[in-house]
Amino acid sequence: MKEHISFMKELMNHFVAFMESSDRWCNNYDENLHLFDLFLSKNYPDATILTNDMVDGWCNKRSSENAQSRHTRIKAVIAFIKYLNARGISGITPPEAPPHGKRNYIPHSFTEEEFHRFFYECDNIPISGGLMKNDSLRRSLIIPVFFRLLYSSGIRTTEARLLSCDDADLENGVLEIKRSKGYDQHYVALHDSMTIMLREYSRAMDAVMPERVAFFPNRQGLFLRTQWVSDIFKILWNKANPGVKAVAYDIRHNYATMNINSWIDEGFSLNDNLVHLSRSMGHYSVDSTSYYYSLVPNLAGILEAQSGNAFKRTIGGGRL
Repeated sequence: MKEHISFMKELMNHFVAFMESSDRWCNNYDENLHLFDLFLSKNYPDATILTNDMVDGWCNKRSSENAQSRHTRIKAVIAFIKYLNARGISGITPPEAPPHGKRNYIPHSFTEEEFHRFFYECDNIPISGGLMKNDSLRRSLIIPVFFRLLYSSGIRTTEARLLSCDDADLENGVLEIKRSKGYDQHYVALHDSMTIMLREYSRAMDAVMPERVAFFPNRQGLFLRTQWVSDIFKILWNKANPGVKAVAYDIRHNYATMNINSWIDEGFSLNDNLVHLSRSMGHYSVDSTSYYYSLVPNLAGILEAQSGNAFKRTIGGGRL
């Protein structure tokens, strides 16, 4: 956390502590709240009360910004104002977040060779000596297993990151997902090979951090931050596949499309397979899962030819 210096510093520190305790703090918030703090310190050095004019002065759109970059800059301040208002500390009207423009992001389509090179890097994390040995060992245990769990189960990066030790039933190979998108609790049955890997990992991690709360712990035994996943994936992916753009969340998309592709050759009951995939991925409805059909070239026509009206009835017009 960056040091705050304005007249709002104590309240900002309380806000940061609150956000960290609920695992909602990130580098973006840290940086932009710090810049807002510097803005207040420079322009209102003698102020004692935060006003609408001060907030508007920071949040107004700049000529160099588009709607998305402005949103990135001000969302930490919006959250801070809402925090103050909820506690009766302030009556300021929070600035309206600019609407998100429509995104047409297409997830990366992985090859087996790309994954092979990526997991090689995951498996060869160097272990340092001296004072950093335990931290280095922790990382070398977590990274190969964390990303293979994403690959084999399709769970969200946040769901893997926020797994507690109590959430993993390694005797039966089942994960209980309690902290998910929209707080949609569900269960994920693991492949036998993944269950064995998690058992071995858990035994090794118990020897390093026996009192940890998180299944994949940070230095304090608590949950890893969002930025950790992004940073580690980026470093290892770029080392394994330079010049190829991908993000960690694309692994979830890969899981879905690989499953759907397998249905073509196996001969399948569309409804049963789609419902099973939807539930295992923690989707609120089957409509959300139908999005992935658009990522598999010509799949809709193949499925409709094989299943007839069942395809149209099941898929409808749903999008993720």
